[in-house]
Amino acid sequence: MAKRTVQRKSEPPFDASHLVNAATAKLRAYDPGHDLPALRSRFGAAIAELGSNENPLGPSPRALKAMRAALAEALRYPDPRGSALKRALAAHLDVDVARIALGNGSHELLMLLAQCFADAKHSIVFSQFGFAVFPIATTASGARAIRVPALPRSHRSAPLGHDLDAMARSIRANTCIVYLANPNNPTGTWFDDAALAAFLDKVPREVLVVVDEAYHEYVDAPGLTTAMGVAGRHPNLVVTRTFSKAYGMAGLRVGYLVAHPDVVGMLERLRESFNVNNVALEGAAAALADKPWLAKARAFNRAEREWLRGELLERGYRCLPSQTNFLLCVLPRDAARLERHLFERGVIVRPMGGYGLPRALRISVGSRAENRRLLKALP
Repeated sequence: MAKRTVQRKSEPPFDASHLVNAATAKLRAYDPGHDLPALRSRFGAAIAELGSNENPLGPSPRALKAMRAALAEALRYPDPRGSALKRALAAHLDVDVARIALGNGSHELLMLLAQCFADAKHSIVFSQFGFAVFPIATTASGARAIRVPALPRSHRSAPLGHDLDAMARSIRANTCIVYLANPNNPTGTWFDDAALAAFLDKVPREVLVVVDEAYHEYVDAPGLTTAMGVAGRHPNLVVTRTFSKAYGMAGLRVGYLVAHPDVVGMLERLRESFNVNNVALEGAAAALADKPWLAKARAFNRAEREWLRGELLERGYRCLPSQTNFLLCVLPRDAARLERHLFERGVIVRPMGGYGLPRALRISVGSRAENRRLLKALP
């Protein structure tokens, strides 16, 4: 029988905070919001989930069929290189396979970039209201965070969005990464191709510019396409994307990045083995091939987003313009009370206090029934 370790009364309680490294000690865990699995178990279909920016249409039928077939191989390790999905992405994006890396969602890749290219000798630049993973990745790497104030609320085209001129001026001699999100979560704001090109021309070649395009497939604004259009002139450009949003596969956790082959090669040294599972690999490749379903998801989101924004504006709620599948509503007072009011009526939205926006709620574009339920629940 194994001998039990007994703590003597004179010994202090075990405290792992004394053992953790300095970078981790500074971290706060990513806040996923409400415990939705527990709420689903408790309330079933009696909740409207409008807090996680998921596609209410779900994955394409072709993707679902491919994923069901892949379950037969679920007991086996997946292809460690994800070769079939990489080839499908290369054809879809018209890039070389060597420029693609796969991740357990784009979240993993954003973290991995900082792990590979930053440490305590470096700084990383990101916007005040940029994606929450940017400061987490910075702190985890031990790098110094340079958080650049966002554009003012009064800015005509991008209130609370990235101030690219200020970000360019904030780059230091030891800066190794600049994180951008276009469109941005949680504000929904964006900058056009010309603004990005002008920004990239100001950035030193040895600084990686990481553009997170998680919401790329929803974009329809004039002048905004993709950062990949200028990748040929900027070998320091990295673009990350995900299948979690428009492709409706958030639970499968699969993302990818496109970068110079040398950058990808460095990431491969640290990337976890088998980081994307069999079902996700097959489903993502099938989703790419189902262009009509993606077109349907895009059209649905565009129409429903504008309808919902119009209804909210009519009720006196200020909503920022958006190129995503969510709206950021800015209230005249703290948003916690309204969030609780909606929660008690089975409508789950995302308060933005953790982003430094205590008067804002992020509301995902749901089905028409979910959106009507939101509107009915508003005070």
